[in-house]
Amino acid sequence: MIKSIVLAVIVLALLVSFVIFMPSSQSYLSLGLGAGIAVIFLVNFIVSTSSKKNYIERAAIWIPVLSLSTFFILLPIIFAALMNVWGAFSVATWVLMISLTLTMYYNFLNVPLAIYQKRREIKQLESPGYFPPISILIPAYNEEKVIARTLNSIIEASYPDKEIIVVDDGSKDQTYRIAASFEDRGVKVIHRPNGGKATALNHGLMFARGDVIVVVDADSQISKNTLVELIKPFRNPEVAAVAGNIKVLNRVNILTKCQAIEYIASINIYRRALDVFGSVSVVPGALGAYRREVMKSGGYYDPDTLVEDFDLTVKALKTGLIVQASTSAISYTEAPKTIKDMIKQRLRWYRGNFQAIWKHRDILFNSRFGFLQRLSFPHMVISMIFLPLSGWVNVGAIIMVLVQGDGMVLVPAFLFFNLLQFFLSLLAIQLDNEDYKLAFYSPFLIFGYKQLCDLILMKSFFDVLFKSKKLKWTSASRIGETTTGQRLN
Repeated sequence: MIKSIVLAVIVLALLVSFVIFMPSSQSYLSLGLGAGIAVIFLVNFIVSTSSKKNYIERAAIWIPVLSLSTFFILLPIIFAALMNVWGAFSVATWVLMISLTLTMYYNFLNVPLAIYQKRREIKQLESPGYFPPISILIPAYNEEKVIARTLNSIIEASYPDKEIIVVDDGSKDQTYRIAASFEDRGVKVIHRPNGGKATALNHGLMFARGDVIVVVDADSQISKNTLVELIKPFRNPEVAAVAGNIKVLNRVNILTKCQAIEYIASINIYRRALDVFGSVSVVPGALGAYRREVMKSGGYYDPDTLVEDFDLTVKALKTGLIVQASTSAISYTEAPKTIKDMIKQRLRWYRGNFQAIWKHRDILFNSRFGFLQRLSFPHMVISMIFLPLSGWVNVGAIIMVLVQGDGMVLVPAFLFFNLLQFFLSLLAIQLDNEDYKLAFYSPFLIFGYKQLCDLILMKSFFDVLFKSKKLKWTSASRIGETTTGQRLN
């Protein structure tokens, strides 16, 4: 924990030092607003968890009214008004100030909460196990290259009362035959006509007897203690679902290593913060668990989006229960090795996310949804719509500066953001007990890989906006590699 705390202090110190790299009234304002809103959310958390609520609740009664949606709506108006007062309005500067403020806000909020969550997690690891009967569902379509290793990992995983159900969704290859060869080891295999992942999962639920339903993708491998750690949070009756910790298995080239560091640094730090608030917004299909009665009350999986996992998670949060994440419940998944395959995968993810956001848009201004409305859902909207667009506005501004021959002006900002991302990556790696070498790929999360993801996001947004009835499932090709140097604990 000491190393993690030191790294967290360095990250926060870097954020404060931005005004030294780029001294201006705009940077002072962005730092002040971003840090201030983060402190408000942290106070909100302290108020909501304090045993002395009645002493401090009156002073903080206004805090629950504030949401990230409100903050984001007011922010552009505030900056536009101030820039007009300064007499120097510029779209590029305006967008940059909003982006910078959100960067300050996210990091000042997420970093302290990630440290707090790690301390809480260490205590939870020492707590006794909780072993309700579970059913593990594995939807599979043309997964002959990977289904055997997935089943082996699940069979060998420690858990006293588990059933394993493979739902072959009309595969055209040898998936069913390979899965059926595991029936003598207790695996139940169901074959049905192809109907999509959501329909396959709903079909499998008819045969499941467990109180908790665990979903594992057919290309994923879980570690020995994954199921034990994934189920522990369900000891709390308020927990509706638990998200597993997804890691890239095949770290074999620059692209897969960029995805590995993205999963660790960009996803897990924020997920740790959301876990503290009990509002984790996505329980991934590669590894997740739900209370059976919660799934039933929400109508199980809906086939009306391309991301049934995100949709079901939001429905679970809407019940008023909490969704947590277990970083010690690990699932290794095969990442796309080529840009073409990655684009296919991300198009499905991002298009589906936009579909789910639109489906659940009633959350944004309905305070009865708690931290789902105040924090996690608006963050998803901002990060998927505004940040990619602002990223490309900033790229355009950088190109203009370079054309004008003022490139040296950009050097301090470029160095600052790369240094910040490097230490954020080191912090995430330390918290997750990961490979420190991955931190050297962190600059791609600033330049190169980030722009590729933003382009796919923007395309997905316009695809959903203009072609919502024509969207189809797209997925990457399976390789079936296992020699990656990754150790499955």
